[in-house]
Amino acid sequence: MPTVVPQSFLIAPSGFKESLDSTEVAHAIARGIRRALPSAVTEVMPLVDGGEGTAVSLAEATGGRVVPVRVTGPVGDPVDSHLALLGGPASGTAVVEMAAAAGLRLVPADLRDPTSTTTYGVGELVRAALDEGATRILVGCGDSGTSDGGAGLVRALGGRVLDASGAEVPEGGAGLAEAASLDLSGLDERLADVEIQVACNIHNVLTGERGVARVFGPQKGATPEQVETLDAALTQWAALLADTCGDTLDRLGLDVATGPGTGASGGLGAALAAVCGARLRPRFDVLLDESLSGLDLDGAIARADVVFTAEGAVDFQTPRGKIPAEVARRAGTAGRPCIALAGSIGDGASAVHDIGIGAVVGIIPLPMDLERAVTEASELVADAAERTVRLLVMGAGFAGARAS
Repeated sequence: MPTVVPQSFLIAPSGFKESLDSTEVAHAIARGIRRALPSAVTEVMPLVDGGEGTAVSLAEATGGRVVPVRVTGPVGDPVDSHLALLGGPASGTAVVEMAAAAGLRLVPADLRDPTSTTTYGVGELVRAALDEGATRILVGCGDSGTSDGGAGLVRALGGRVLDASGAEVPEGGAGLAEAASLDLSGLDERLADVEIQVACNIHNVLTGERGVARVFGPQKGATPEQVETLDAALTQWAALLADTCGDTLDRLGLDVATGPGTGASGGLGAALAAVCGARLRPRFDVLLDESLSGLDLDGAIARADVVFTAEGAVDFQTPRGKIPAEVARRAGTAGRPCIALAGSIGDGASAVHDIGIGAVVGIIPLPMDLERAVTEASELVADAAERTVRLLVMGAGFAGARAS
């Protein structure tokens, strides 16, 4: 424990799903820190993982702007969506958040059938980014409600997915079982002049036992029979992409059926790579690369005495690529202590200490129902941050007294 009171704090949290977004969490933590230590310097850097909130958060962080776009939703109805145009060092970059056009939240509970949902709206967002003059497009993959292998996106960008008779196959993943040819003659020519990088979970692959149909299909509403239908259809789609776009895939060094990230967002990654030449990369390599996203997390960590992160639930899954794990890893490299606030602390939470999170602090001080916890979440987060910093201050004083 240092013998001086920490004065500089970096706050780099995730959001609390269905409660607070990452910006709200970050400002609540800052509020609590200043209650305990009014002299504290707080730097707020809300973080995102490519899913919901990614575009808006990066626009705010870089001084960019959000562009509203009306697109085709995952079940075919129009939805209000958006993309972001980044500012600062990332000027010229557009952020397309697939969840804003084809996310699971946009699929009504009684229509959750991933054999029929489409990524057409994501392609419309990419086209809108081209209309805005973007020279680079970052696509955030996460929270998807689709499993169409990105075929909808390809259609929106001018491609045609045809059956053996030359007719368009139906929208959705199941229709890909009939796909016999892929006509890219009408593909938007502007794609050749734009760099596309996909922020995704590279452990997600398109087909097979670890493919998206089997791993994520049930979460999106697929029955066991539909899972098998989807995997067979996506296997057919992979073969068609490999046959049509072989030169691009060879240049990328990517096996479109089982390569890293090809299964991102129900196979959207496969189409983006094969048809658009996009690079599929670990999400934080994209979202936390200052030259791409405008966020300099490592620089912010270096300026801090203590790093705060947060997540709705800290448990055994946290070390597996969640935001607090990435923050802790980078803080550890810089020699900075990292503290995580948690909406709940679940099974296996102690594993986070092995990845550099020095302490986990729950925000719930007394038994309460979920509705109350969600309603009062902002103040609960602020209170937890205040308690934590008061302990740090007391500990520093105690250590100083012992040292003297």
